[in-house]
Amino acid sequence: MQATLTKPKSGNKDAFVSKFMQDLTAKNPGEKEFHQAVQEVVESLVPVLERHPEFKKAKILDRIVEPERAILFRVPWMDDKGEIHIQKGYRVEFNSAIGPYKGGLRFHPSVNIGILKFLGFEQVFKNSLTTLPMGGGKGGCDFDPKGKSDAEVMRFCQSFMSELFRHIGPNTDVPAGDIGVGGREIGFLFGQYKKLTNRFDSVLTGKGLNWGGSLIRPEATGYGCVYFAAEALATRGESFKGKKVAVSGSGNVAQYAVEKVNQLGGKAVTMSDSNGYIVDEDGINPEKLAYVMELKNVKRGRIKEYVSKFPKAQYHDGTGVWNVKVDVALPCATQNELNGKDAETLIKNGCICVAEGANMPSTPEAVEVFVHKKILYGPGKAANAGGVATSGLEMSQNAIRMNWSREEVDRHLHNIMKSIHKTCVDTAKEYGQPDNYVMGANIGGFLKVATSMMDQGLV
Repeated sequence: MQATLTKPKSGNKDAFVSKFMQDLTAKNPGEKEFHQAVQEVVESLVPVLERHPEFKKAKILDRIVEPERAILFRVPWMDDKGEIHIQKGYRVEFNSAIGPYKGGLRFHPSVNIGILKFLGFEQVFKNSLTTLPMGGGKGGCDFDPKGKSDAEVMRFCQSFMSELFRHIGPNTDVPAGDIGVGGREIGFLFGQYKKLTNRFDSVLTGKGLNWGGSLIRPEATGYGCVYFAAEALATRGESFKGKKVAVSGSGNVAQYAVEKVNQLGGKAVTMSDSNGYIVDEDGINPEKLAYVMELKNVKRGRIKEYVSKFPKAQYHDGTGVWNVKVDVALPCATQNELNGKDAETLIKNGCICVAEGANMPSTPEAVEVFVHKKILYGPGKAANAGGVATSGLEMSQNAIRMNWSREEVDRHLHNIMKSIHKTCVDTAKEYGQPDNYVMGANIGGFLKVATSMMDQGLV
């Protein structure tokens, strides 16, 4: 099993977590990411269950780790050469206690039921923290859009939606984009949904601006991560001004995290992809970031090409991005990209704040280091909630048939991230763990869902 995040105060608590996890892993074998996500939450919730015995009696914890529904379906499609391919499609509708299921679709070869259960479970608490009425879900397929033509992606998306459409709706389940699902894919998915249902519903978020999308939605996860980090820094009288920042990834989240760091006076010096990372000690300024955006979003190139355009920068193969000496680290790539050794290195090099732009990018060992050393650490379910929060704002705009200005959406996003930060701080303090954002996020997200489940009975 994965390493624990916090040492239990008593043998009873240790025994409770151990027994719970043994039962969970026996029922869900081989789903290591899901086990990791659940263990982190369960360890935080022991004091809540002691304070609220009614939750134990109602088996809230046992119910909340079990998806309300998990759908598996076949997705056949034909490539440009006429060859037929068969993929596995999924939608995990995890919890609808506070609103319709809400969470992204991921198209990537690594997609399986365990990863989607981990993401859907995290989404339940993340959505709860946003203050918006959204439940948690996640879906996707083991399809890889890389290297596919627009026509191939369209045919795949139409086949995928031909099954998914019967399980979703504006008041039931509202998917969004995730890894491998951007504006192109959302457009093809929505077009097929509309054709099959004969309805123009607000059933997908991340839509094009000219047909129901929201301003700031592409920027939201990256912006939100930086807003959360800024709130955390402010608790110690610090800001981004003059800070060196390491950012991992070079996709949507990383790009807009770098943009917001620049706007707040910081200097982002790294970006990465699955092959390696670049270090630019002069800072990835707006001109350089524009090049990265074109390289990644239009040309679908590799980050290595950055040094050809800006030769003062350095490129390194592999995953050593966390070896760079910085004040703030923003992991924005993928799950478990930052391990315990990386965490020790960051702190040794003077890093005072880590905010997660990706879902669960830090291993349990890394989280244990951050919490033990008492640095400012924003877990993904809090720090990267800006994306789904703005998806919720898109749903609100669709519902009232209005579009808000860029400034208005950004203001709402900023306020939501401030609220999430306050919930984490206040809840951690209330449960005797001041500055422990992991505990604050887990308990703060859980309480709203748990009390709603209690109100609605045994369903």
